[in-house]
Amino acid sequence: MNRKSRISAALAASALTLSGCYVMPYDHEGKPFPVYPIGVPPHVAAQATGPGAVALNVRLYPANEAATQTGVVTGTVVNMMTGKGRFQLNYQGEVLTGEATRVDGDARRGVASAFGPSGTYMSCEYQMSNPRQGAGTCTLSNGATYKAHIGS
Repeated sequence: MNRKSRISAALAASALTLSGCYVMPYDHEGKPFPVYPIGVPPHVAAQATGPGAVALNVRLYPANEAATQTGVVTGTVVNMMTGKGRFQLNYQGEVLTGEATRVDGDARRGVASAFGPSGTYMSCEYQMSNPRQGAGTCTLSNGATYKAHIGS
């Protein structure tokens, strides 16, 4: 077997070996994020994440030309009532999962990040007017920018 054939065989074996892998997002404590189907009613999502948690709908409205390609994007954020939250949304067929964290010294302001298995990522800054409602701005890795509305 020549060198080119051995490299091809090794690449094929790697592809077959890795084809069954699944990327599971973990938080900073090493615990997996709860993954629930997009469109799960907020009360069901909150029950799945623990007592005291509040699940809220999130709507992202296009704020630049790149974002108008997708229109309004929806998702769910679960406020753990601890200064942390977990959220996910479906962006162009890819489920992005991430976390939100309140900024130290400001109980209303926070940042959020999410990542998808194909490498798409999102960064947000937001401000909560109360534990169940807020607004902010999100930017995706493709340059799309959205105005975020959190809660009902």
